[in-house]
Amino acid sequence: MNTTKIAILGLGYVGLPLARLFATKFPVVGFDINEKRIDELRSGIDKTLEVEDELLQEVLCASTDMTKGLYCTNHLEDIADCNYYIITVPTPVDSTNRPILTPLYKASETVGKVLKKGDVVIYESTVYPGVTEEECVPVLENISGLKFNIDFFAGYSPERINPGDKEHTVEKIMKVTSGSTPVIGKKVDDLYASVITAGTHLAPTIRVAEAAKVIENSQRDINIAFVNELAKIFNLMGIDTHDVLEAASTKWNFLPFKPGLVGGHCIGVDPYYLAQKAQEYGYHPEIILAGRRMNDGMGKYVASEVVKLMVQNDIKVKGSNILVLGITFKENCPDVRNTKAVDVINNLKSYGALITTYDPWASPEEVAHEYNLKTTQQLPNEKFNAIVLAVGHNSFLNIDLSAMLIKNGVLYDVKSVLNGRVSARL
Repeated sequence: MNTTKIAILGLGYVGLPLARLFATKFPVVGFDINEKRIDELRSGIDKTLEVEDELLQEVLCASTDMTKGLYCTNHLEDIADCNYYIITVPTPVDSTNRPILTPLYKASETVGKVLKKGDVVIYESTVYPGVTEEECVPVLENISGLKFNIDFFAGYSPERINPGDKEHTVEKIMKVTSGSTPVIGKKVDDLYASVITAGTHLAPTIRVAEAAKVIENSQRDINIAFVNELAKIFNLMGIDTHDVLEAASTKWNFLPFKPGLVGGHCIGVDPYYLAQKAQEYGYHPEIILAGRRMNDGMGKYVASEVVKLMVQNDIKVKGSNILVLGITFKENCPDVRNTKAVDVINNLKSYGALITTYDPWASPEEVAHEYNLKTTQQLPNEKFNAIVLAVGHNSFLNIDLSAMLIKNGVLYDVKSVLNGRVSARL
């Protein structure tokens, strides 16, 4: 008889797809403190668009009494009889780029209130090496009164969700797993292996698994920083960066990274987690932080390039009307977390320009709440002095942008996805 019952804390871009997948084989209770989110999911709708409504509705259950399926709740008592607790809460940074572990602490406190002997707590949130055992486990012990690796156990299996990606879904991405003891490591690995068709990799320790996750995105961040720097250099030389990259990529071992804005909940954040831990050990990570400085400055760079082009075209910048296309952190996805399109908008505003931001994917209410910016989901019917394509949504490719520009207006393609006349591209 299967006695596995899973609680997943945090039903966002990571937690919901995982909960839906596990619910095809196990009884799963999805827990989230956002009551509005719970109501939405119970009605069979996922506004993040990570899980198709039909797939969500197939696994939804009306109560916690099920042999398999998903019950969504914001009530603590509903997760009390689970024996696996998987925590998928966000791990952001503050205004000085220092890690914020508060969501992890709060989730650990929640689990600690219902933790029982024999239970396993698995963390998926991206952290620096040591957070699970040094930061989260003490909270679990303190709240529950139980002893780690005697009464309860822990695991770490870093999330690898790519928001908006309908090809590389959770079950199709190999999962790194780990446990606080060899036996628990095997149990955690077996749990994920039962639903992950791409397979699993059991790391020898939790710290190894934590480190593996944080360097995945740090490596990507550094590579993009390199091509962003190349873009700056080649723009000064009057050379098209993308033509250079296309030529260079004909070599079999050339890495095909492209310049751009680097935001989102992982790649724009994770390097700071690794840097923070390195500095605690007395090491200043020069390459990691240099990459972050380069990528964090790209919004300002794009804005300055747009302004230069406007000046060259005899367009008065102050009071000009500029249309920014896209505010999500990536294409074809409603996720606006840590989006660097906001940096482009705010820097253009600093020149006195009037900004209209159009994004059919982004929630205007969420953008207003997160960034105090106004956006629209309706394409404006007017002419602009400049248009900046900040996000490469597929729907933007079908718009006649030239018809929306004044004579000599500037069209700047950050994503290098537009065909036809552009003034410049990153």
